[in-house]
Amino acid sequence: MSIVDKVKEMLGQHGDKARQGVEKGGDMVDRKTGGKYAKHVDKGQEKAGDYIDRNRQQGGGA
Repeated sequence: MSIVDKVKEMLGQHGDKARQGVEKGGDMVDRKTGGKYAKHVDKGQEKAGDYIDRNRQQGGGA
């Protein structure tokens, strides 16, 4: 099993925690940059959330 497969499996099992981490990380970047890159951060958070949801729906990729 490759590292990518392991990550997909973990995302499938712990999607809620992963989403929380993505949100907290994005909020931290916004604070550190004074919101200068908020649009880009929000887009990244959205894409990461979509990826997490996709892997959760596929049963964690396993």
